[in-house]
Amino acid sequence: MSRFGASILDADGHQLTREERAFFRDVNPFGFILFARNIGTEAQVARLCDQMRDAVGREAPITIDQEGGRVQRLRAPLWREWLPPLEQAELAGENAARSFYLRFRLIAHELKRCGIDSNCAPMLDIAFPETHPFLKNRCYGTDIAAIAEIGAASSRGMLDGGVLPVAKHIPGHGRAVADSHFELPSVDIGREELIATDGAPFAAVKDCPMGMTAHILYPQIDERPATLSASVMELIRRDLGFDGLIMTDDISMKALNGDLGDLSRAALLAGCDVILHCNGTLEERRTVAEAAGEMSDAAQERAERALALRQKPDDIDISAIEAELEALLNGRVYDS
Repeated sequence: MSRFGASILDADGHQLTREERAFFRDVNPFGFILFARNIGTEAQVARLCDQMRDAVGREAPITIDQEGGRVQRLRAPLWREWLPPLEQAELAGENAARSFYLRFRLIAHELKRCGIDSNCAPMLDIAFPETHPFLKNRCYGTDIAAIAEIGAASSRGMLDGGVLPVAKHIPGHGRAVADSHFELPSVDIGREELIATDGAPFAAVKDCPMGMTAHILYPQIDERPATLSASVMELIRRDLGFDGLIMTDDISMKALNGDLGDLSRAALLAGCDVILHCNGTLEERRTVAEAAGEMSDAAQERAERALALRQKPDDIDISAIEAELEALLNGRVYDS
């Protein structure tokens, strides 16, 4: 198998431009990510996915943010409009894990119909009183064991549907009182507390094929943000035991300051496997891809292991799953 580029990249619109096709062919990114600007109809998204895979000459993974609730790129009226995760967890109570298995099995069904075979979920950040509003209702709750159980069930739902899950935001974004899209949050807890609390749900799903970092500063651990910190990456690998492929959160988010190429190289040097770049120009994508280069031996092995978990979706009765989920949520399955 040829060596993958250590990048996951996006595109500008509903179809690839000539320049994008040539660029993707040259840099051979590990995979791609889609956003609302890429979404029209089911048939159009499937064509775009085919174009992306044709450009690199293989069945590259294509991911998306389809958590449900506020963060979902496939929206009504063509796709289901899901309740916020925190609201579903509260409605389902002791049946929360089963309800999320069903939710993500249905999401996987919708994604696969479009040619998408990965999803940036489950989100395993703990909801704290101080959690920033951009994150709060995307969480599954406040109890570590319950979050871990929901996360594992969500992952199973996606894997059963032929979709690779991405556990995020490792080692935990819940305590942040700032939005990392715009500034760097700082969380003043030590290593042992981080392992025992925020990181614990990720340790519970350490077999998840892929994970995504948190752009968080832990000043008691390192002066660099987690994505750029060898100390935090060591904690993730050694203390949390997470050995899936780790992608950065979007390297262009304002939480990180500096040249995109320098940031990409620093993240890989710290121990990330692949650089995720979103919402930039073609030239910015080129900067990231060239700085990232090809995957390391360890990253390539993790990537191949993750891809080996892609499977043909199991047979399901969609109406039966919807009926079961509706029963668990007292009829409140979808957002109105």
